[in-house]
Amino acid sequence: MMKKKLKLSISGDSKKTISSIEKARSKSKNTVLIDKKSGKSNLTKPFVRNNQQNNRPINQTKSNRKTNFLKKDTTSLSDFEKRKLAEQRATRRIKGETNQRDFKGKNQQNTNKTKRRELKLTVSRALNDEDIGVRSRSLASLRRAKQKENRELNQEKINEPLKPISREVNIPEVITIRELANRMAEQSSSIIKHLLGMGVTATINHTIDSDTAEYLVKEFGHTPIKEEKAEEIINKIKEVKTENLKSRPPIVTVMGHVDHGKTSLLDSLREANVVEGEFGGITQHIGAYQINYKENKITFIDTPGHAAFTEMRARGSKLTDLVILVVAADDGVKPQTIESIKHAKAAKVPIVVAINKCDLPEADPQKIKNQLLEYELIAEELSGDTLMAEISTKTKKNIDQLIESVILQSELLDLKTDYETNAKGIVLESKIDIGRGPIANIIVTAGTLKKGDFFVSGLKWGKVRAIINDNGESVDKANPSTPVEVLGINGASKSGDDFIVLSSEKEAKSLCDARVQESKEGKNTLTLLTQESAFKDKVSEELNIIIKSDVHGSSEAIKNAISQIKHEEVKPKIILSDIGMVTETDVTLAKASNAVLIAFNVKPNKEAKKFAETEKVKISSFNIIYEVLDFIKSKMSGLLSPDIQEKIIGSAEILEIFKVSKVGKVAGSKVIDGEIKQDSKARIIRDGAIIFNGKIGSIFREKNQAKQVSVGLECGITLKDFSDFQKKDIIEVYDSNVIERSI
Repeated sequence: MMKKKLKLSISGDSKKTISSIEKARSKSKNTVLIDKKSGKSNLTKPFVRNNQQNNRPINQTKSNRKTNFLKKDTTSLSDFEKRKLAEQRATRRIKGETNQRDFKGKNQQNTNKTKRRELKLTVSRALNDEDIGVRSRSLASLRRAKQKENRELNQEKINEPLKPISREVNIPEVITIRELANRMAEQSSSIIKHLLGMGVTATINHTIDSDTAEYLVKEFGHTPIKEEKAEEIINKIKEVKTENLKSRPPIVTVMGHVDHGKTSLLDSLREANVVEGEFGGITQHIGAYQINYKENKITFIDTPGHAAFTEMRARGSKLTDLVILVVAADDGVKPQTIESIKHAKAAKVPIVVAINKCDLPEADPQKIKNQLLEYELIAEELSGDTLMAEISTKTKKNIDQLIESVILQSELLDLKTDYETNAKGIVLESKIDIGRGPIANIIVTAGTLKKGDFFVSGLKWGKVRAIINDNGESVDKANPSTPVEVLGINGASKSGDDFIVLSSEKEAKSLCDARVQESKEGKNTLTLLTQESAFKDKVSEELNIIIKSDVHGSSEAIKNAISQIKHEEVKPKIILSDIGMVTETDVTLAKASNAVLIAFNVKPNKEAKKFAETEKVKISSFNIIYEVLDFIKSKMSGLLSPDIQEKIIGSAEILEIFKVSKVGKVAGSKVIDGEIKQDSKARIIRDGAIIFNGKIGSIFREKNQAKQVSVGLECGITLKDFSDFQKKDIIEVYDSNVIERSI
């Protein structure tokens, strides 16, 4: 490759350079030559403001400055430098013409001002006056130009008309104006103004109904969407499809009077012994079991027969497909038997009658059949359609016949459901276990329940952690008509609540929250003042009660039974009814409200027991429901004011008043009725009004002290703490007895 020839050019005054070199030769090596500039420094001149000069136009000043800056003494230049200078001037002239062509309508001065430096600034160019280009714009100038541009853009945006945004607004049954304004993204004042125009005076916190809200949403240009209630959503979920239906086992409820042998019948069917586990041999829980009989599965629900458990029996009859009515052959039809028949008829389910205890010598099955005729239960042998079986749970007589009757009846009902859909069920019972937490006993009515399913039950929700069958075994899934225990609910649900499986946790939570919100809205805590309550003088006493039980059904039954105890002067008030152990919180509440603390089938924990002893709060533990009711009645009786019966013994009229030394005033009286006894209760009656109540101090008869004075005799009488006797006052002597009242 050919090397480029480098050309070295020296700019500046050549004469000055040569003379300075010659001077440097004559001096020593360490000498530095400094050229002195002619004239005085500008710094020495005082600063004088010339107003006339400042008043000159800016453009003129700049142009003059520029021309002065570019002026150069051309007389002392060499031919080469003159030629170079002429060349540069010609180039600048050509560039100026092109700029004028590109920017029409602008003057040359503005063109030079906006022109940027094209070449890189070096030391030599900076020293050479001719090579300095036009100055670039300052940063402040650029900033001002950008701000102006932004202002113009913003002005254009402001001038543009804003388009209204249409939104979809969810409208519940009742909504406040504040909430509606937030959902529409409108100002509350605009809505209130619109309502005022309609003649409705409202504030931001007023509630309006869904129809008014819908009208307002349309008026403001939005789309109203009515929210579905939680119950409507659940009803849609509960709808069972008519596809893929398979037969399911029947759900049979065993009902009847207390101690007629319902649980014993189930024990003989299951070959177990539940009765021994129940206190007093009385069923106080609703239990569900499943048996296999000749490859046929049957689910049994055992309901209590005691009078207090009406709610449980009603729940059992609603859930069931078939009712077995147990009647003792030696006892006959009893009140709970009649109630069970009514529940079954209300639920429109067929009844199979089991006449139990037929092995006893005093048993009379025919008498039972005749008694049941009154309630339209006619046996087949009497040309009726009710299946009846004469059984004995002890000897297991005709148990097979009873089961075959149940299977026959269930085949006639043709029970079918969908196994593939999400599970649905009913909560039979709920409780809180110490180690496992809240547990729900359910019966699956449709679909298959699996581990890991998310569900909603009443106001609670959860995830199925474990499924335990009636034999206490853990299983992975539960088919329809299967009674199981479910672990994983976030709180104890109520007996009779629905149990619905949903596809995700989000759905379960949102549905549960919606239900809780609706239940809050439905509550009305206001009590209206009536004329009777406003002018009622006597306020009845209240007995505060706290109930803690093992299962929800028991606490519900106790609540219902206590609410039936009615009295004009004393009322029971249940301030807390919950399930689980008695805790310190319950003891604190009982202490603060002076309440009776009842533990039914549960025990207090160690801390609560110790705290109760310290605070002197009695925890009353019971296992049988009628003992609880007797205890409540006795406590309520203690709040009743006792009856006081008075019996008048005698009366005396004061004839004269004497003053006796060391005794004081003595009333000289004559006994006009009965007799006067010493230390008896007495009162002074003056002009028909009682002025003193007290006791007789002493009785004098002819200056001697006496214990009693009979009718017609005269005597002197003194009263304890009273001496203001007057003539013709009556002294009435009486005896009073306090009689305790009971409910």
